Amino acid sequence: MDFKVDKVLDCKGLACPMPIVKTKKTIEQMEAGQVLEMQATDKGSVADIQGWAKTTGHEYLGTETEGDVFKHYLRKAGPQAANDPATYPQTISNALLLQKLEAREAIIVVDVRESDEYADGHIPGAKAIPYGELEDRWGELNPDQEIMVVCRTGNRSDLACRFLDEKGFSKLKNVLPGMSGWNGPVETGK
Repeated sequence: MDFKVDKVLDCKGLACPMPIVKTKKTIEQMEAGQVLEMQATDKGSVADIQGWAKTTGHEYLGTETEGDVFKHYLRKAGPQAANDPATYPQTISNALLLQKLEAREAIIVVDVRESDEYADGHIPGAKAIPYGELEDRWGELNPDQEIMVVCRTGNRSDLACRFLDEKGFSKLKNVLPGMSGWNGPVETGK
């Protein structure tokens, strides 16, 4: 990649949402046009950083992989281009989602975590569409159906809800706090 890195941020060993939280804090302290290299080991960081950059106006320059480390590159936007994205307003608690599932309401749960996260434990019947694949796979979903979007902590699912909302989906809810606080039944495997 043909640019000078101005700052390196080590987020290795951290899971969502911490790489994005630390990236946001670090990039706020940088000058417009400067490049940040954020290093992470979380596979989900690839989709997370791209989605975050898109919603904030910072320029995503790419990702390189060295072993199990992802090196993400971002160029800080100028003040006129950068924005602080609003969160998706429609949310549902884990407890209320569990009630809907137990009542067998006509809803679909879409899990936007990475495949290995999904395989380690997911809500029974949840459809796996990793956030990084959503742009290519959103057509698999019915915009007239009530959709509950879940990830580990609510960050990736928030980005997914905003993306689907732009595509005309109106019956969406972001599940909070997501699988990190899920007390209902869990399945493992693909």
